[in-house]
Amino acid sequence: MPLFNSAESSRRDFLKTAAATASAFTAFPYIAKAAKVSPNERINLACCGIGNQGGSILNSLMRTGMFNLVAVCDTQMGAKHTQGVLKKYPDVPRFQDFRKMLDKMDNQIDAITAGVPDHSHFPICMQAMALGKGVYVEKPLAHTLQECNLLIQAEKKYKVACQMGNQGHSGGNYYQFKAMVKAGIMDNVTRMDAHMTKGRRWHKWNAKVPGNFNGKPTLKDMHWAAWLAKAETMPKEMDWNTWLSQAPYHAYHTDYINGDWRCWFDFGNGALGDWGAHIIDSVHEFLELGMPESVTVEKMEGHNDFVFPMGSTLKFHFPKRSRKMPAMDIVWSDGIGNLPELPEGYHNTKSNGGDAPPSGGSGSEVKVQLPPGKIIHRADGASFKGTSHSSTLSVIKNKYASKVGKLPDYEKNQPNHYMDFALGVKGEKKCNSRFAVSGELSKVLCLGCIAQRLTTSFDFDRKTETITNNRFANELLVGPPPRKGWEQYYKL
Repeated sequence: MPLFNSAESSRRDFLKTAAATASAFTAFPYIAKAAKVSPNERINLACCGIGNQGGSILNSLMRTGMFNLVAVCDTQMGAKHTQGVLKKYPDVPRFQDFRKMLDKMDNQIDAITAGVPDHSHFPICMQAMALGKGVYVEKPLAHTLQECNLLIQAEKKYKVACQMGNQGHSGGNYYQFKAMVKAGIMDNVTRMDAHMTKGRRWHKWNAKVPGNFNGKPTLKDMHWAAWLAKAETMPKEMDWNTWLSQAPYHAYHTDYINGDWRCWFDFGNGALGDWGAHIIDSVHEFLELGMPESVTVEKMEGHNDFVFPMGSTLKFHFPKRSRKMPAMDIVWSDGIGNLPELPEGYHNTKSNGGDAPPSGGSGSEVKVQLPPGKIIHRADGASFKGTSHSSTLSVIKNKYASKVGKLPDYEKNQPNHYMDFALGVKGEKKCNSRFAVSGELSKVLCLGCIAQRLTTSFDFDRKTETITNNRFANELLVGPPPRKGWEQYYKL
């Protein structure tokens, strides 16, 4: 069962560990040597994680024509989810441990991918960056705020190309919003509702665990510990030690792997980490939000100490940044049917991403299912709607729509996110979602995950990056100490 959860209030060593780690960042035990790739040669690519999303990343990068695949790595090499890549590239060297791959093939690799569980992004990126490799890593960037900060610092130190995998940050959403800010259309934004209100993996477990909790399970009903205590046979192809990486030891369980890791506080960052990176990204960067001053829990359903809640509403409050950038809130809603308040005219406005039709009930009982997306509100009542990834914004057709005027043209036919990374590795541009950008966004998402885990509101000091009114929440900015043998990745 998980060894680290919010019920363990006796984590007395946490703050000591955090302070010691922060003051003991000695030289990382690798010497950076940034990859030199000439304009006419392909980038030698090694991929960590080759099934599911990891396989999709590999294929997308190869389709750019800019890469040459030289190695693949997966902790379940040979399992069903790896077969597609293995059949397509039968002669490429295979590894289960990224450390062995980088040690053996260092001189043959220019860039790597990390399409792996959230908790294990960090060590792969840190070692690859220190060796001078470009890094493409899935979102969210890392599992804790401390890890995000270290990755931001490492990018600056090692001067390598880095890209987080929120693909819309190189699409129409990115370039349109950038143009709208420049044109003044996004002046005086005071609120954004960001929502992901469809079912998630952990919702299926309502029917699997004991108890009848009518959509609002409690820890007592769920018996998570008893569920996870049942015997599980380790797949013969599994390298469990590398899969766990720096996380506290957990006995193997089927419900941790193959994407279900996202459900668990110990391994994933939930719906917020998964979708927030696609929905909040451009607003966070171009409205220069930085870190919030507070995170407020407005709703929490089905909370427990192990798995993300069945539904939550969180309010992130950001201070004023300039005359045209007043204080604003981002209100995040997740969970089935947990819809934000919709402004007048919302359903009369066509969305570039498409809306799902109304379903269930009648009259006032009708609930509209929305695709993941956002509603942006200006102080004068004008508002905008959008979905996710590359989808662009539309002006909501209400009585304030005339205040907006014509939306500006924006750059089109730009390199997609994978080509953007390739150009970054080549030294032709800065990656759009480099860690200096995506890391700051991921830190905000990490704060939300802490609020979900502890079902508590808190204040955040932007200057010192500490939670000022909840000691245990503040300790979670760092997380548990790394397992023995993984400490080196926290030294920069």
